[in-house]
Amino acid sequence: MRRVNTQAPDVLQAVRSVRDFVADTSLPVDVAPDARAIVNQLDDYVLPRLANLDAPLLAVIGGSTGSGKSTLVNALLRERVSNPGVIRPTTRQPVLVANPADTDWFNSPHVLPGLTRSHGAGNEQSTTLRVVDTQSVPEGLALLDAPDFDSIDDQNRALASQLLAAADLWIFVTTPARYADQLVWNFLNDAAGRGIEVVVVLNRLDEKAAETVPDDLRRMMNDAGLTDATVFTVPFVADLGGDNTSEFLGDELVAPLRDYLTTLADDTVARRDVAGKTVAGAVQSALSRVDALVVRRERQEAFANQLDESIHEFYTAANRQVIDATSDGQLLRSEVMDRWQDVIGTSDVFRGFERWFSSAVDKVGSFFTGQPAPLREVETEIESGLHAVIVDAAETAAARAWSHTGAVAPELRGDADPALARASADISEQAAKLVRDWQAALVDRIQGTAGDKRQRARIMSFGLNVVTVALMLTVFASTAGLTGGEVAIAGGSAVLGQKLLETIFGEDTVRRMVADARADLNERLGELFAAERDRYHVFTDPLLDGASAEQIREASDEARRAVDAKLLGVVDKQAPVLNDDTSTEESFNNGTLRGLFDQLRGTFGKGPDNV
Repeated sequence: MRRVNTQAPDVLQAVRSVRDFVADTSLPVDVAPDARAIVNQLDDYVLPRLANLDAPLLAVIGGSTGSGKSTLVNALLRERVSNPGVIRPTTRQPVLVANPADTDWFNSPHVLPGLTRSHGAGNEQSTTLRVVDTQSVPEGLALLDAPDFDSIDDQNRALASQLLAAADLWIFVTTPARYADQLVWNFLNDAAGRGIEVVVVLNRLDEKAAETVPDDLRRMMNDAGLTDATVFTVPFVADLGGDNTSEFLGDELVAPLRDYLTTLADDTVARRDVAGKTVAGAVQSALSRVDALVVRRERQEAFANQLDESIHEFYTAANRQVIDATSDGQLLRSEVMDRWQDVIGTSDVFRGFERWFSSAVDKVGSFFTGQPAPLREVETEIESGLHAVIVDAAETAAARAWSHTGAVAPELRGDADPALARASADISEQAAKLVRDWQAALVDRIQGTAGDKRQRARIMSFGLNVVTVALMLTVFASTAGLTGGEVAIAGGSAVLGQKLLETIFGEDTVRRMVADARADLNERLGELFAAERDRYHVFTDPLLDGASAEQIREASDEARRAVDAKLLGVVDKQAPVLNDDTSTEESFNNGTLRGLFDQLRGTFGKGPDNV
């Protein structure tokens, strides 16, 4: 029975294991971008936040192209910290604005470790994270002006997505002209799925749009599951920054949003709750995406294993081809047996050999001693026949493996070495060595089996080479010695070889010797074809790199348990929000929040225009 671990796992270790598995595991090309996004979010936000729930919050301000994000940030701070875009795709360099007391945290590798930091004047062509410290931002909260997430610039969009994934709080800025865009709702739906704290700013709201757009926006947000999200509206201001207008939006226009953020920054419990809620949602979202990756990893593993199995079967068939050819008499061609007949003698000698062994020994022995050439011919024919069968089987298997791979995975074969279409370049040398080594083992087996002087004397009478050839012929005539009908298949000359061995060693010993010799040959063949087969792992090994699907799934489950244990009881409060039953303007004007806002007004923006 599997033992269940009831102890809460270490959350950082558990989540980091998932991160490492996803980062280091081979995945299908089409899901690789999602895998990178998951790793980035875990690095940029989840792991640092899990390590310190009380660290300053990061509010990322994202929005549509031309929605006025930078203008809004400058208005909130009453400082020009971000340059409003003039040429689309507008904001490129992200700008992080933090209180001097918090800048060490945001300059550290704990937050967005993959982005290089810069300070001083901005550079719109740079993708470094520009960090600005100012007293205009309260301690405990930083603002990050992100590039446009619907930019025509691919780099802008990718960077915006990365920054939004690292946010504790999302502030989405849109306009009456862009609020219904699908790209806007792609992000908002993602936010709803993660349970992240979301603030939506409907900017540049003119009088006509104010009649319908806020209500329609709220309806869409409710439909998306963002019923708890706060909505702020900012009226349209014509000629902002002109000769007769202020550089910034009027303070009264952004005061509700500023006060919301200030209240959050000043409330330690609320900040911790926002952080816990957001990181819990981020982990759950990331792990759900990991689950989808696991499914694709499983399919990839199944494909790789199926390809391996197919190639394995081709080489199993090659191995079987050689075994069959060396166990049913196929190698014992007529010319081979004719040469063996010349060596062993006529059928009359064979019959005499059965009746009068002592006389046959003298006759055959003297024949061997006087005429060695036929024996060498038999040896050569056997060696060349075995060698040819091995090489042919290896070439056939390679051709089949190459063709099959091209049929089922042309993209894999396209980058492969064409030499894989053939057997190894040195297959002939390998086969020759196999034959030589096997023959040497036969000699050792014969010598090791001759236990007494009588057996050794008989071997010497016939000659060690003759006995060795006889053993090879017997092996190639049958799997374990000739019996019954096999005699007719192999021929009388092969039977004579077996009888010769039985005269020396006895029937049972010969059968064991033949079986051992056959097993030894089969083992050597198996090793050779396994090495040939392993060349094709170049196709499948990259598909199996990293953790298995099961390992990733187990790590993901462990991370879920760890996060639940760590955040249990943490996420039980809401960040300060306005009453969803009334509009922003009504909530502010009815007096329920006015007192609090009046107390807090000015604490967020302490720039020269707001003292």
